[in-house]
Amino acid sequence: MDEQEWSIQQIAKLAGTTSRTLRHYDDIGLLAPSSIGHNGYRYYDRTALVRLQRILLLRELGLGLPQIADVLERETGEESALEAHLAWLRQEQDRLARQIASVQHTIEALRGGEGLMAENMFDGFDHTQYKDEVEQRWGKKAYADSDRWWRSMSADEKAAWQQRVADLGRDWIAAAEAGIAPDSDEAQALAKRHVDWLTGIPGTPASAPGGDVKGYVVGLGEMYVADPRFGANYATSEGGTRGAEFVRDALRVYADAQL
Repeated sequence: MDEQEWSIQQIAKLAGTTSRTLRHYDDIGLLAPSSIGHNGYRYYDRTALVRLQRILLLRELGLGLPQIADVLERETGEESALEAHLAWLRQEQDRLARQIASVQHTIEALRGGEGLMAENMFDGFDHTQYKDEVEQRWGKKAYADSDRWWRSMSADEKAAWQQRVADLGRDWIAAAEAGIAPDSDEAQALAKRHVDWLTGIPGTPASAPGGDVKGYVVGLGEMYVADPRFGANYATSEGGTRGAEFVRDALRVYADAQL
């Protein structure tokens, strides 16, 4: 019996992507169809589906297509690679479950007028998870300085800082959903708050004397759009990257005018 194959339209629908994206993956050598029909339609077999699953998983980690190609080239064992990724996903699931429980407890305490248990408020919040990435992007000193700053804060100070971040993210989303222009006074006021927040974090290029604040701010704006981990913080009710694009555009306008 011939192995089952699925059409490009079927795969696009199942994977939540588009036929155009799948054709692009083929054009750059990332995911070739298993066969092409006499009508020119692309078809994908089981092996292709497994490879596509890995591509989508790596995309969710924020990797670009060239980096994904490198990973797939190095890791030829599909099963072992997926097992490693599954282990990471389970760790993330556990971390998110702890965060959800922590926030839920805080909400219940606030509603009931109860005292907050500081030692329970930050379960699942691990700022060290991006250690390697920060060191790679901005150097070991940048991570060490920010890590020292974070650990020196009291529980109340950490809670206030996280509230500040949450308020900023909420206001960005509200502004994006309201459809205001990136160069409007309201959007630029948000951009100023954002830059003030960034420059207050030791270890970042924005906080270093003589640092390239403009380049850092503009670069982060681009990262918000390109990296789903960061873009999720500004996702509107419509989903997609529209919220992150609004933040990026507003930050660029502010940087060009003020930095």
